[in-house]
Amino acid sequence: MHATAEPSPALSADALARFSLAAAPPDFIDDPYPFYDALRRHHPVHAMAPGQWLLTRYADVAAVYRAPQASSDKRREFGPKFGIGTPLFEHHTTSLVFNDAPLHTRVRRLLLGALNQRAITRMEAGVGRLVEQLLDRLADQPAPDLIAHFAAEIPVEVIGNLLDVPAAGRAPLRAWSLAILSALEPAPSAEVLSRGQAAVRDFCDQLRTLVAHRRAHPGDPEADVLTRLILGEVAGERLSETELLHNCIFLLNAGHETTTNLIGNGVQALLTQRAAWDRLVAEPALINPAVEELLRFESPLQLNNRQLTAPLRVGDRDLPAGDFITLGVGAANHDPAQFADPGVLDLARKPNAHLAFGHGAHACAGLNVARLEARIALGALARRYPGLGLAGVPVRDRRVRFRGFSALPVRLG
Repeated sequence: MHATAEPSPALSADALARFSLAAAPPDFIDDPYPFYDALRRHHPVHAMAPGQWLLTRYADVAAVYRAPQASSDKRREFGPKFGIGTPLFEHHTTSLVFNDAPLHTRVRRLLLGALNQRAITRMEAGVGRLVEQLLDRLADQPAPDLIAHFAAEIPVEVIGNLLDVPAAGRAPLRAWSLAILSALEPAPSAEVLSRGQAAVRDFCDQLRTLVAHRRAHPGDPEADVLTRLILGEVAGERLSETELLHNCIFLLNAGHETTTNLIGNGVQALLTQRAAWDRLVAEPALINPAVEELLRFESPLQLNNRQLTAPLRVGDRDLPAGDFITLGVGAANHDPAQFADPGVLDLARKPNAHLAFGHGAHACAGLNVARLEARIALGALARRYPGLGLAGVPVRDRRVRFRGFSALPVRLG
């Protein structure tokens, strides 16, 4: 169960009024939910800096997701942050997630066409085989780490297979993904930015070679996502070379963060609330609602962002055009006005309209892939190792935008 009492002195009235994600206290990363709860009760539309707001109520976050004047275009924000024309700027202003129509509409249509239900169904057997192989190898590890040896391996292999990345080229993919997405933190250091710039350059170099080969030797567009993205729609839209490269990077990054953190967060939460783990072991049919509850309980993406193109009333505040809004996804998913006993992990929770995958036109394009991976991985883990337990102190990833673990030592029981 997550605590809801306000910590002290980190959230005294004065500290709460000054709260900023750019200088969040260390205990916020360890457990942000008391902070979210205090902000929701006292400063639900919280000014972090001039023209920058943090929302923590479910109704407000969902409303901004739906608002047409809430833009996902990040050029104004990312120009000063990354430098106009830099690799990070080009990537994060070209990929699907940080764009509005018409680019967002065109790219999303092509990606969803490549990740349609037939493609998801075809993936299932392969994901199942991969998970079983990883669980076999986990038993051979002298010190099993559920992140490095299991959770982080799954999305790299799945997206690698979707894009048909040669096995020899997959080793750096996880490090590149972490470097690129860590640059999205509210206040990244110069070192973090440098790693991110280098990762985009290296990733694009590898993809150019892969794309050139695929253009010369196209695969089956029904089974090969990269070939389908290259060909585009029949007599219709195609991605430019730049759009193609950066949205392939986006596919890996989005899949890596969501799936790795969903599995890692989920296992830690289940083992900490042991009755929930035992229930999943005893009732494997609960796996689908269990995945949804784990997405709500420890959302892999804790924060999202929008910029207002026109004034918008949020709660009792009128926010002007040009202001930046941070959507507290993790906070919204713990709002007691929406979820009864939000700090309780209820594997059969219903209804469960969480916002872990966003909402509306910008809902995560790969949400069904992430659900498939988590369902198969957690279900197989509970079946193969019902006595699973923690073997040491989990190491929390020290980012605020993404919530997960960098290490999760386990004993297989």
